[in-house]
Parts: sequence; structure tokens; C-alpha cells
Amino acid sequence: MRIIAAVFCVLMVLFAAVQYNDPDALYWGAIYGVAALWCGLAAFRQVQPSGILRLLLLASLAIAAIGVVWFWPKAPGFWRQEVWWVTETAREGMGMMIVFVALGIAWFAMKNNPQAE
Repeated sequence: MRIIAAVFCVLMVLFAAVQYNDPDALYWGAIYGVAALWCGLAAFRQVQPSGILRLLLLASLAIAAIGVVWFWPKAPGFWRQEVWWVTETAREGMGMMIVFVALGIAWFAMKNNPQAE
């Protein structure tokens, strides 16, 4: 799980980086940045989610779940390249889905981490 969390950390950082020319770059950069932070903490075994950290991680996961529902793509066939290539709402919806998966991986990686303090 640590390797998967590390891959998602890098992926989320790259997602945040490509937001530089987007009108809402700070908004999406922050979303991807939060996911990158949690995945990075899980990958490098820096924290065990207990107390307030567990609450924050679960809150991030819950907010991401709400985001998936909120940004769910309305375009038919949004997963096809010819649709998401030209439809920003499809890309945003899929981005929220990926963020939710990344946060879920971070939670599982941290939950099963006996070495963290």
C-alpha cells in the first residue's frame, strides 16, 4: 500500500501542477494538494491516523465523496477520450473520483501501519 500511496502522491502533485492555466487553479490545486499530502504521509509512514488526524483524514474522505456526487459528469460517455478531451466538467468529475480513490488508499495505508507513532 505504501508504494501505491506514493504513486498517488506523485500523481496528485502532477495533477495540481497542470492546473497553472486553469481559471480555478487555486481551487483544484488545493483539492489535489490535500490528496497529495495525505498520500505522502501514508507513503512515508509519518503518521498513524489517531485522534484529530484520523478525524481530519475521514473528513477529507467524506468531503471528497460529496465532491464526487457534486462533480459527477453529466456528459454521456464521459469516460471516453473524445468526451473528456473537450468537456471540462467531465475532467473535473473524473478528477474528484481519482481524489476520492487516492484518499481511500491513504486511509487504508495509514490504518494498516503498525510502525507509525
